[in-house]
Amino acid sequence: MACFTAPLAAAIAAGVARRTVAHKESSETISWATKLGWLEKLSFGGCALLAFEHIWHGEIIFQFPFLTGVRDGNTAEVLREIATVGGAMTALILAVWIGMLIVSSAIVKRKPVAVKG
Repeated sequence: MACFTAPLAAAIAAGVARRTVAHKESSETISWATKLGWLEKLSFGGCALLAFEHIWHGEIIFQFPFLTGVRDGNTAEVLREIATVGGAMTALILAVWIGMLIVSSAIVKRKPVAVKG
């Protein structure tokens, strides 16, 4: 019901870190601000995907308290879902981001191939 809040928190944290690092960086091939921007975008995308799915299934409504689980008194279930599903989605997003860092680092370190002609 509210699992989208976990990647949302990660996206906000990545955005804050990106803005902090951007002011202190020297010129690299791919800056950490850019890399943190990737994480921020991936996290916001995961948040949007989960929020859309919950709207689609009627678990998010456009009246206070916005979550049907909280309205029905199942706050413990909502918190459990944030921890399990939201935590798993955030971990998956983080794993994809780490994979992106590894691949981008390998591409940057690769020696250019000389073209004969």
